[in-house]
Amino acid sequence: MTVLKLFGIIFFCGLLSPSQEVLSGLSCAVSPRAMQNVLSDAIIHNGLLQQHLQGLVLPNIMGEGGLLNSPTSITGLHLVQVRLPRLSVVLLPGIGVQLTIGAKLQLSGKCLVGLLSELIDILVDVNITANIKCTNFESGTVQVVTEDCLCILGAIKIKVLSGLLTLSVNEMVLRQLTATLPALLCPVVDIVMNLVNIQLLGTLNAVIPVGTAGTIHYQLASIPYTSGKFLGLDLDGAVKQVGGITIPHDSSPSALPPLMDRLMLLAMRQNFLNAILTLLLRMPPQTFPCTPDIFSGANRLHETLWTIAPAGCSTCRGTSPVNIRLTLGGNPLILLEENKASVKLSVLVQVFLNRLDGSVLNLLLLKADLGLNVRVSIVGGRLVLRLALRSTSLSLESSDVGISNISILKPHCSSLLMETLLPVMNGALSIGIPLPNVLGIPLIKVDVQILAGLLVLLV
Repeated sequence: MTVLKLFGIIFFCGLLSPSQEVLSGLSCAVSPRAMQNVLSDAIIHNGLLQQHLQGLVLPNIMGEGGLLNSPTSITGLHLVQVRLPRLSVVLLPGIGVQLTIGAKLQLSGKCLVGLLSELIDILVDVNITANIKCTNFESGTVQVVTEDCLCILGAIKIKVLSGLLTLSVNEMVLRQLTATLPALLCPVVDIVMNLVNIQLLGTLNAVIPVGTAGTIHYQLASIPYTSGKFLGLDLDGAVKQVGGITIPHDSSPSALPPLMDRLMLLAMRQNFLNAILTLLLRMPPQTFPCTPDIFSGANRLHETLWTIAPAGCSTCRGTSPVNIRLTLGGNPLILLEENKASVKLSVLVQVFLNRLDGSVLNLLLLKADLGLNVRVSIVGGRLVLRLALRSTSLSLESSDVGISNISILKPHCSSLLMETLLPVMNGALSIGIPLPNVLGIPLIKVDVQILAGLLVLLV
C-alpha cells in the first residue's frame, strides 16, 4: 500500500475541560456517534460526495507494460462511481474532529496496448484520514479550513475484455494514481466540506416564531470546542417581542452534565427560560362579573366578601354587579432545582363595583403570590411547560370600604385562580418553546433532566 498526502478537513475547536463553564443561553454536547451520523448523512447518504466527484477526469497514463513491454496508454480516464463509501469520526481533545472516509473509486477509460484499443475499468480502494478545523468565528459563523491529511491507496483491480495486461501495468497505474489523485480530489473535497459547513450552520442560526408573541433568534455564540467525548456548541437565544423589542436575560455560569451514552445533550439555562416565559405570559388583565353562572371560585369569593365587609358599608350590597379583575404583577420567575421546576408569579386580584356615576369602588385589592409546579415535556420538537398551582400567599393591598381581615378568602381565591387564570396561562404555554434543530439531530426519545439552574434534554 502507498501512503500519500491528500486533503485535510479540520474543525480545530477549543479544548474543553470537564468543568468548563459557559455563559450562553443554551449549550449542546454532541457525541462522536452523533457526529458520525450527521457527517455520513451530509456527505455520503445525501450523495454530496458522489455528486461533486462524478465525471472527474484524470490525466492520461503512459508507459510500457503490455505484452512484450509494448507501449501502453490509458486515456479518457474518469470517475464513474464512488462505491461503498463509509465514514467514521474520532474527537481529538483540543484539536478537533478526525474524519476517516473509506471508499472504492470506480474509474473507466480507454486502454491502448500497442495497436489494440479497448475499454478499461479500474477499481481502487481509498482510505482517507483527515482532521476538521473551524476558524475565524464571527457573528455566528465559522470558516472551514482544509489542510493536509493522509490517504492510503489499497488494492487496485484492472479489467479489460482481452485480459492482455501484465502485473507491470498494475504498478504503473498505482504509481500514476498516487501522483495525480491528491491534486484532483483536494478541491472537490474542499467544496463539499464548505457546503456541509453552510448546511450545518443553518441548523444553529435560525429565527423561529413563538406563536404570535414574538421570535427566538438562535445563533452560534462561540467557536465549537472538543473534549475526547463530545463536540460542544454554545448558542445564544435572543428572545424578541413582536416589534423587535428584545427581552434581556443574563446567564450565570454552569457546567454541562455528563453526556453518558446519549447522542446529544441540550442544556437550557434558567434565565433564558425566564425570558421566554415573559414573552409567552404577556397577557392582558382578565375581567369578569361575579354571577352564579360564572366560576364557582369567583362566586364563593363574592359571597364570603360580604361576611368580612364592615357592617356600615351600605354601598357593598348595592344593585351594581361585583366584578373581578386579575392582572399579572411583574414577570414570572422560573426556578430550576435538582429534579424540580417551579414558577413564582404575582397576581393582583381586584374586586370592585362600577358606580352609576361611572366611578369605581374598590372593595378589595389583593396581591396573590403563587407557587406553581412545572411539568416539562417535548411535543413535536418543542418544549412544552404546564403549570399547576401548589401554593397561594395573600396580602391586602387596599380596600375602599375598610376590609382588613382576608384570611378567610385564601381558599376561595386559590379556587378562583385555578379556574380562571391557570387555563389561560397553560393555553398560552401550549404552543411550546421552539428549539434549535442542532445539526439536524431529531428530538426523539428525549429524557428530561432538571438540575440546579439547568433544564437538560438528553437525546
